[in-house]
Amino acid sequence: MAVDQTVNPDPVTNHQTHALNLKALLALMLSVAMVTIDISLTSTAVPAIASGLGVSPAQTIWVINIYYLTVVASLLPLGALGEIIGHRRVFLVGLGVFALGALASGLSETLTALMGARGLQGIGSAAVSATTPALIKTLYPSDRLGRGLGLYAMVVGVAFTAGPTMVSGVLSVASWPWLYLGTLPLILLAMALAIKGVPNTERADRAFDPIAALLCALLFAALLTALSSLGHLKPLALIAGLIAAAVFGYSLARRESGKQAPILAIDLFRIRLFALSSMTSITAFVVQALVFVVLPLLFTINLGFSEVQAGLLITPWPAALAIMNGISGRLCEHIKPGVLGAIGMGIVASGLVLMANLPEAPTAWDIAWRLALCGVGFGLFQSPNMVALMNSAPKDRSGSAGGMLALSRLLGQAIGAAAVAFCLSAFGNNGIEIALWVGVAAAATSATVSAIRMTRFAR
Repeated sequence: MAVDQTVNPDPVTNHQTHALNLKALLALMLSVAMVTIDISLTSTAVPAIASGLGVSPAQTIWVINIYYLTVVASLLPLGALGEIIGHRRVFLVGLGVFALGALASGLSETLTALMGARGLQGIGSAAVSATTPALIKTLYPSDRLGRGLGLYAMVVGVAFTAGPTMVSGVLSVASWPWLYLGTLPLILLAMALAIKGVPNTERADRAFDPIAALLCALLFAALLTALSSLGHLKPLALIAGLIAAAVFGYSLARRESGKQAPILAIDLFRIRLFALSSMTSITAFVVQALVFVVLPLLFTINLGFSEVQAGLLITPWPAALAIMNGISGRLCEHIKPGVLGAIGMGIVASGLVLMANLPEAPTAWDIAWRLALCGVGFGLFQSPNMVALMNSAPKDRSGSAGGMLALSRLLGQAIGAAAVAFCLSAFGNNGIEIALWVGVAAAATSATVSAIRMTRFAR
């Protein structure tokens, strides 16, 4: 192994002091919070962005889709690049690209310009997401890695679900571009902390395969394009996307046949616990993304609340999630993740059933306790599932496992956004309630897959 020789004015090794550990941890968690909260900012602000740009909500969802497309397409190649040139270097460059994308998003005046800016942010987000789990591993001893990943899970969950509250606050005093411009100071602070505190990491003694990286990016770009086309009822584009995904997937498999560390870590899915944990993650994040796209539409279009009120009404979910993530990170040291995940996602499914059966004129309390119930369930699932996924992979494949961890989350979120677009395109405003029932089905599926981990099949 060679050591990343990235220039660092304050070089940090794995034997860094406690103070430097805290600085690095703060840099990583703030960066994760920024790239994660960015997703739900846009999802929640769809009505405001559509109104500001003079386009329909269904068209505006392309802004979400292009972001997911670029993130998912570049995630695994950037993760592999981090193993070769150093995770710290990829992380810092990605954070800089993300900042440029935020600036461009805030200055966009057309839907096309915003889509391009969001694509740039997607690449930066992928770099941060792909390298963070490996960097966390350098900060924690092996016997406490679960706590580090639990903190990571808590930040991801809280940041994603805190977006609606932030949207409410910003839109109450400013227009939608400030949703992006307002994050720049925090992104720059994260960069400053990361430059001083984030450690260098060992580099893998192998060459980067640009052809395999390109094929991997094209595979997921084609797959996400197919999902988006399904959501917008474009059958020809859907078929073309699926065919392209099959071609690129086959070519990638041939290219990486026999490699010990392929970019697309299919070999890890031979581990049943890893495969089931990944599937649980995908289906759970389908629910999360779907709900946080559809709830603002439900509250503003169907129930007549303002955009600011809609964001505030969603707040009980992140509040309950924050509390429960702190508890579940400790619970998974004593209770199997399969049990916690099955119970948690079962609670989410129950909460969404109750949301789909709101009174005709619901009060804030009617909404709040239902969403708090969903937050408790999702918090019970998230941290234990992340720990199970990372611990089920061999130690020498932790980088690949971290990439697949982020990919399963983002792929699930992309599917959730596409599901909402499909419901809106196919059924108009009636699709809002239909999308909620799709969320119920996805949550029940996630609970079932998690429960399978408790059976002999998972061994």
